[in-house]
Amino acid sequence: REDIVSGAYNIGAKLPSKRILAEETGVSVVTVEHTYNLLIEEGYIESKERSGFYVIYRESDFIFQGKSDDEGNDEISSYTKESESKPSFPFSVMSKAMRKVILDFGDKLLEKSQNKGCFPLRQTISAYLKRTVGINADADQIIIGAGAEYLYSLTLQLLGKDKAYALENPCYKRIKQVYEANAIKYELLKMGKNGINSKSLEKSKADVLHITPYNSYPSMISASAGKRREYIEWATKRGGYIIEDNYDSELTVSKKNEETLFDLTDEENVIYINTFSKTISPSIRVGYMVLPKRLVADFDASLGFYSCTVPVFEQYLICELINSGEFERHINRIRRERRKNLTI
Repeated sequence: REDIVSGAYNIGAKLPSKRILAEETGVSVVTVEHTYNLLIEEGYIESKERSGFYVIYRESDFIFQGKSDDEGNDEISSYTKESESKPSFPFSVMSKAMRKVILDFGDKLLEKSQNKGCFPLRQTISAYLKRTVGINADADQIIIGAGAEYLYSLTLQLLGKDKAYALENPCYKRIKQVYEANAIKYELLKMGKNGINSKSLEKSKADVLHITPYNSYPSMISASAGKRREYIEWATKRGGYIIEDNYDSELTVSKKNEETLFDLTDEENVIYINTFSKTISPSIRVGYMVLPKRLVADFDASLGFYSCTVPVFEQYLICELINSGEFERHINRIRRERRKNLTI
């Protein structure tokens, strides 16, 4: 992937055959095939039958060149209802985990949580993110909160009202409502087929971009690999920030997890937000925010006084579900079902 992005393999270039690459790198042909399949799913290459693998990624696809990447696509159809698929976590597994938490922790469940959230949960989320989406963040960078809306509000307070903000258009209505409730002005950037329209992004006066790169609601558009890198390039050039709301991304039909902007950049300019409301249950009002290291001290100084808004019991419950493997088993089961439904 790094060779493709750096230009070592240009668009249209044919990649080495699986057997040749296996011999050169000392790995099995199966490993090479798996790697190529991941690059296909991420949108970097394509497979041509009886011909081989070819690069379809090019830098010019995500650097503004004076015209829109979505010309002729001014209107995007929108859904007006929530996703029909509402996977529910098995109640038998949930109740067993509840009993275990009560037995294991007893009176500790009545103690006050640390302001950022219970350390065991933050530590567990840190390990989970590292093994599943490649995000390397320690527990001190993670803040637990009662749902995405609360975390949006914290993020806006952290970055400040003096920043210029931009949102996707259309976007999830509660994102706009949180901005309005915090008296934050924002501009709306038109969506294209692969994410925010490049011309709209280039013309924007914003220095903070709030995006939902996976299955943005209500357009249901996922940002392409090139578009994700365009967002990072945009923020880096402006010295700005990206608020990455990765809601529902674990339930992708892909065999691998979606790329995160937080992992794709070394600039420490992405704030990552996700929740357990879709992966476990809407009644579980638990979300988490991952701050870049350079913002941790600012958060502690200006917002560290906020008490955690999630009950200790629920924090330890999620901790148990993840550590026991039940959480990831549930996610993998839903993903398999979704892939199966696509073939029916």
